[in-house]
Amino acid sequence: MHVGGGRTGFSTGVGPVSYYTSGYRGGTSSRSRSRTGTATTNRQLAAATRAAEKQEQAQALAQALLAILNVHRAQFDLAQRPIAPAPPPIDVAAFRTKHVKEAKASTSIFARSARKAALEEAERRAQADASELAASYEQERVQWQASLDEQWAALNANDPDTVLTVLADAFEDNEAAAAAVGVDGSEVTLVVVVPAVSSVPERKPTTTSAGNLSLKKLTKRETADMYKQLVCGQALVTVKEAFAVAPALTAARIVAMRAAAPDAYGKIRAEVVLAARFARSRLDGIQWDHADAAQIVNDASTERILIQKGAVQELMPVDLSREPQLKEVVDAVDFEELV
Repeated sequence: MHVGGGRTGFSTGVGPVSYYTSGYRGGTSSRSRSRTGTATTNRQLAAATRAAEKQEQAQALAQALLAILNVHRAQFDLAQRPIAPAPPPIDVAAFRTKHVKEAKASTSIFARSARKAALEEAERRAQADASELAASYEQERVQWQASLDEQWAALNANDPDTVLTVLADAFEDNEAAAAAVGVDGSEVTLVVVVPAVSSVPERKPTTTSAGNLSLKKLTKRETADMYKQLVCGQALVTVKEAFAVAPALTAARIVAMRAAAPDAYGKIRAEVVLAARFARSRLDGIQWDHADAAQIVNDASTERILIQKGAVQELMPVDLSREPQLKEVVDAVDFEELV
């Protein structure tokens, strides 16, 4: 099943806005001239304000639409073996000050030999204390590194608890709420909560045949296509992040859910709008800067469930009664907690 019916795009005709005040001509009185000039200026100021507001609105719409088209293009660095930081430098002077003070307090200034020996002993003790602290720091670093290596090994062995913990930390600050719900071998199952269709802007900036700025209402087909880009983009970016932070995973199943209307008891339930499986290897070589999200889902997923309906190919909820495995995933998620 192919997502969308063509490339989704938009153009903006946002440009500079200017106005001028005409000079006075004629033979009216100075009082009339004053009133006419004020009225004209007020009208021009009001028109300029409306134009500026329209320009700002056009820029905001353009940015919102562009953000939808670019959501899947986010990049993530591949996780590397963590290295414990080096211990802090040792301040030998602090130890020296302490022991010199004690040495001087225990000897007389007139007992030159005794004081000299005491100061030499103070230096020896300062160096010994510094060496002891350095050894303690190094022991802590070694233990820390051993713990990090143990976690790294568990992550690369796809230990379920480790993978789920790492993914939970990675997804915590995501714009779209996401969670990992299970690990089976080297395959992870993910869920992501996508917004409703209403999150797509109703209008787009364009220009009229005369070159004037216009905020044109999106057609139903354009809205449907843009929403598919948003859903596919959120699914792809979640999969990309999972593959980046858990480098041993070879595949990911992703379920994109959105909130349905509350039932009679006021409970918000989830409805699935996309389910797909991606092998890590299938994401290699994708031209992320050029391919749109819907195209990538079509071409790179090894399995997918996606329902489109009507002349505009609107994205519809999946009938979970016909997808028992998918229903198990949805039932395992506390959707209200996610949203």
